[in-house]
Amino acid sequence: MGKGKILVVDDENDVRDVIKLQLEQKGFNVLEAVDGENAINTLKSGDNLVNVGLILCDIRMPKVNGVEAIEFLKKEAPGIPIVVITGYPDTELAIGLMKKGVKDYLVKPVEKEKLLSVVEEQISAGKTIDF
Repeated sequence: MGKGKILVVDDENDVRDVIKLQLEQKGFNVLEAVDGENAINTLKSGDNLVNVGLILCDIRMPKVNGVEAIEFLKKEAPGIPIVVITGYPDTELAIGLMKKGVKDYLVKPVEKEKLLSVVEEQISAGKTIDF
């Protein structure tokens, strides 16, 4: 039995591959998206809105960037926790994103243990329902 679905949004194949491998080794079902637009379409397909338990999202991406995607995802899927993964740490951006409801902010390259502990923590906390 898998531990649930995680949507990984990053324009870099290598980054997605590494994260996917690490998460799948721990029993998670991983969906991938190459940019914010792709992430939105992926979430809207099938039963993903119901079954995705966590979104890992890069910030700097083509088409729809991470900030825009996060704003949309918070509106369309408000209960799904979002964790930012970025190669360009920016304290002000991190604070702004946390105020918008982002659960955590990780800097690439993310250590496997750190990634897994944050993912496990967010998945076990479950979805939040905002009224």
